Amino acid sequence: MKLKKKFLEKSKKVAEERINILMNLAEKESNSGKIERSKNYVLLGKKIAMRMRMPYPKEWKRRICKNCGSFLIYGKNARVRTKAKNYPHVVITCLECNSITRIPIKTAKK
Repeated sequence: MKLKKKFLEKSKKVAEERINILMNLAEKESNSGKIERSKNYVLLGKKIAMRMRMPYPKEWKRRICKNCGSFLIYGKNARVRTKAKNYPHVVITCLECNSITRIPIKTAKK
């Protein structure tokens, strides 16, 4: 039982490293204008995370469009706005498919 647990921990660590490498490559490719290659890297990273049954790293999760799967570069193919109408939140709009992601901002309690 212990051996299996150690193996799972090591394999999840390797998977996380591979996801980081793929996302860095996706960022580099989308900066150079190769959007389709960037989407392929994002798709491979998602498949690795699903196969290992682990959550996608939060730092990368917010840089991916949930609708079209493109890597979001703020200011280039994504628009970021802050809103405080009903509740304070950040609105990220993908300029390729016009999908909207809202991320709530946690306020400090007094």
